Amino acid sequence: QANVSNLKTFLSAVRLAHQGNDTSVLPLSPLVPAKNSDVEKPKTKMIITSRRDYPLTKSFPFSLEHLQTSYCKLARIDTRVLCLKKLRKLDLSHNHIKQLPATLGDLVCLQELDLHDNHLEAFSGALCSSDLQKSLQFLDLSQNQIQALPIEFCQLRGLVRLRLDDNALLRLPCRIGQLSHLRFLSAARNKLPFLPSDFRRLSLENLDLFGNPFEQPNPLVPNIQLKIPSTLLECAARATINHRIPYGCHLLPSHLCKDLEVAKTCRCGSACLSSFIQITVSMNLHHVAHTVVLVDNMGGTDAPVLCYFCSLHCYSQFLDRHLQSN
Repeated sequence: QANVSNLKTFLSAVRLAHQGNDTSVLPLSPLVPAKNSDVEKPKTKMIITSRRDYPLTKSFPFSLEHLQTSYCKLARIDTRVLCLKKLRKLDLSHNHIKQLPATLGDLVCLQELDLHDNHLEAFSGALCSSDLQKSLQFLDLSQNQIQALPIEFCQLRGLVRLRLDDNALLRLPCRIGQLSHLRFLSAARNKLPFLPSDFRRLSLENLDLFGNPFEQPNPLVPNIQLKIPSTLLECAARATINHRIPYGCHLLPSHLCKDLEVAKTCRCGSACLSSFIQITVSMNLHHVAHTVVLVDNMGGTDAPVLCYFCSLHCYSQFLDRHLQSN
């Protein structure tokens, strides 16, 4: 990349010096410090917004921290992108991506991931267990075809902003309350009939659930799944969770560990696994968010939330208080 004439002069001087010529007659120019404009700085940002401009033969600079490749009709994520270990922001919006590779989780510095307007049908549980759970703060999955998020999704505990609008979500993750840093949540225009009980634990600044077909809550019509007497599995599971007994895949089969991780919590604080009473109750969304977008065109800010009871005793106590309050 040097100036051609200067390079020829330099090579000529090297040749003469190699032949033993007197250094005083060599065609050398005085040293001049390079100008800032002459020094190429590492490229940290690249924005591509058309298929025509997408590099097919040239690699991406490894120094990139912000990469946007939108409207490029990409059917999958380019493997060259997955080698950019310094990436902090990756925008792949407005493409045709159907699946995310597990190696996306190797981008250890990634803080913002925009997958808006693609053809995704799922978000991999492997990604949720990767290094993304420490780094990822902004995730946009809006305008895809996702029906459910995996159990592991709530391991992304660094999330601050989450957009899930215009999907086909039938439910939110049951342990969504574990996202303690989450401040902005948008899941408008999905197919949510109710919210998980763990939703009460969120502390948001902004919440948008507009356009979901929420069911009318009715505490007087319970879904009774109680098994009397309780099975040995149910008793063991409740004891493990209530007494905080350590467990893991080295002690229990993996499917039992997953069941324990999604165990329900009764209003009394006790755990229940597959023996419970389930109802939906109304909750004003201002209890979990400072700013709430109206749930419907009627100006409401209430939504149905699942509620669980570990026994008939706990349910009857709740029912007595509910009837008295009304």
